[in-house]
Amino acid sequence: ISVVQHSERPAPNFYLNTYKTKEEVLRAINEMTPAGGRSLNTGSALKFMKDTILSEPYGSRSSLNVPQFLIVLAADRSVDNVKQPASDLKKEGVVPFGVGVKNADPEQIKTISQNPSLAFTVKEFSELKSILTLLSKTLTRCILKSKDIVFLLDDSDNTKDGFSAIKHFVKNIVETLYVRIALALYSNKTKIYFNLNDHSSKKAVLNAIRGLQHKGGKLRNTGAALKYVQEHLFKTSSGSRFLEKVPQILFLLTGGKSSDTVSSAAIDLKQGGALPFAIGMKNAEQGELQEIAFSSRFLFNLPEFGDLLSIQPQIAKFIQKDIQTELPSIVGKMHQI
Repeated sequence: ISVVQHSERPAPNFYLNTYKTKEEVLRAINEMTPAGGRSLNTGSALKFMKDTILSEPYGSRSSLNVPQFLIVLAADRSVDNVKQPASDLKKEGVVPFGVGVKNADPEQIKTISQNPSLAFTVKEFSELKSILTLLSKTLTRCILKSKDIVFLLDDSDNTKDGFSAIKHFVKNIVETLYVRIALALYSNKTKIYFNLNDHSSKKAVLNAIRGLQHKGGKLRNTGAALKYVQEHLFKTSSGSRFLEKVPQILFLLTGGKSSDTVSSAAIDLKQGGALPFAIGMKNAEQGELQEIAFSSRFLFNLPEFGDLLSIQPQIAKFIQKDIQTELPSIVGKMHQI
């Protein structure tokens, strides 16, 4: 825990690594007094949180993939702009909650928050206790929503014209979620682009995705690629948290029929506890996608590469909320491993 007051400028009360126990933190909070100030610069305070408070020298454990949460409480409209600093925080993988009191601008509070469901407003300070339970439950749900996601992208010659659409889809999914990400490309052979534990921030993942280049290959060995991903990416040594019962999700994006058989590899992947999405484009074969997908809700077959963007909001919502209904059967499988 860290606490920072802000008005014209931010004033830290203590940092993430100042205290070791909850008792010490509570004692420090009880001894706090208002720092004071005439105006409110929440934008510059958000930048300070990103650059200083949520950095490794001051106790952040983002490099260990520990989720980073920020609760921003404001009682007035910010004088400076909050949009860019809030966006920069989110790109670093921080999940901000906004709490507005008295004269706080509700739109600014929503802009600061990760999404509108993490924005809270009350009229009086005495009403803060009324949102405490909801805020606590929401924070707990966010912590429990951790997921490991692997993207397996068809890099064969036939996807060259649609590769920019595939990259854009992956980038959009990553931007909407707070998860660990890995990415692999396949055609004749499978190549890991980065592991689940290679990047500690969303910004680093997005930068890596921007640098992704299409290589090409005559074959499309989807079965071998599924087997390779299970053996090399869904492993604790590569950053997988399946032993902690974190959902293991695979996105297969393919532009045609596989050059090899997929049945055995798909069955092994699912029995190993993974949730595969099968997203086909152009010449993908429906029956093959059905073999790979965890269920019908995990299957999409699109006529064109450009249609990927049309399903992105639906998939993001499913991963964030509805996928929880699929987990009981997965947990059963994971217990069998």
